[in-house]
Amino acid sequence: MKFIHGQQQVPCLFFYGDSQFDNGNNNLLITLAKANYLPYGIDYPEVQPQFLGFDNPIPPFVTARGSDILKGVNYASGAAGILDESGILQGDRFTMNRQLLNHRITIGRIGVLLRNNQTTVDDYLNQCLYVVNMGSNDYLNNYFLPVLSPARLLYTPDRFAEILVQKFSQQLRTLYNSGARKVAVFGVGLLGCLPQELANFPTNGSACVDFINNAAQLFNNRLIPLIDDLNNNLPDAQFIYVNITSISLGDPSAIGVRVTNVPCCVVRRTTGLCAPNQVPCSNRNEYTFWDNFHPTQILNRATASRAYTATLPSDAYPFDIRTLVQQ
Repeated sequence: MKFIHGQQQVPCLFFYGDSQFDNGNNNLLITLAKANYLPYGIDYPEVQPQFLGFDNPIPPFVTARGSDILKGVNYASGAAGILDESGILQGDRFTMNRQLLNHRITIGRIGVLLRNNQTTVDDYLNQCLYVVNMGSNDYLNNYFLPVLSPARLLYTPDRFAEILVQKFSQQLRTLYNSGARKVAVFGVGLLGCLPQELANFPTNGSACVDFINNAAQLFNNRLIPLIDDLNNNLPDAQFIYVNITSISLGDPSAIGVRVTNVPCCVVRRTTGLCAPNQVPCSNRNEYTFWDNFHPTQILNRATASRAYTATLPSDAYPFDIRTLVQQ
C-alpha cells in the first residue's frame, strides 16, 4: 500500500482518544493502561499522519515542546472515555474533558509562537485536522465491566448511548469553540469481538459477544445525526463520521489475516495487555489482534487507509478524510 508522500495536506494534526491513539501520554501516570515496554512498539509508526504527508509522528502532549507543537499534538490517553468515570479502575488517565483542557494549554503556547496575533492563531487552527476516537472505554471500562457496573444497573443500553452522545456533543462543540473546523469523529468498533470480551462474557454460540456489539451500535447510530446537527448549526463546521464497524466487517483474509480471535502476544489475563518482555508471534501480519484489545499494525494500516479514502459509501459520512482536508 502506498502512502501519500510530499507536501503536508494540513498544517497540523491533533489527536484525541484512548489507547488506540495514545503514543506516550500515560507513561508517567499511575495506571495499568500503558504500553511503554517490550514487546509494544516494535511496529510503532503512526499511520494516519503518513497518509496526510507528515514525515514524523505527532508528539504526545506530555513531551510536546517548542515549535514542534505547530505540527500538532496527540492528547490520547489509554483507558480514557467520554465520561470522566470511565476507565477509573485502570488508574489515572486524561479523560476527554482533560484532553480538551490540555488543548487549551497548547493553544496558549501556539499563541506565543505566533506572536499572540489572535487572528493568525484562529486562522491557523481553523486549517488543522482534528481526529477524535472516543467511546470504547465508556463500554469496555464502564458499562460492560466483568462485574455488574453501576451504569448497567442504572441505564438501559439505549439510555446509556443517549447519555454518551449528549456529553460527546458538548465536547465536540467545545473543540469547535477552540478553533477546530475540520473534525474526523471515529465511531466505536466491534467491541464484542475483542479477545478480552470473548473471555469475559458468554457468546451463546456466536463468534462475538453480540449484546456488546449491539449496545455499541446504539452509540454509533446516533453519530450521523450528531454530525448533521454540528454541521448544520455551527458556522463553517466540517465534521465527518468514520464508521469503524463498516471498515471492520471486511474479509480480513483479503489482506492475509487469518487469526481473528486470539492475540499475537502473550497476555496478562488480568489486564488483557501483553506480558512484559515476552516474544510475540512471528507472523503478526496474519493476526487481527496484537493483545486482547488492540489491532495489529497491518489492521491499523488498513483502517487508516479506508478512513482516509473510503472503499465503501458506509465507511465515512458525509465523506472521507481525504475529501475533508481538501475542503
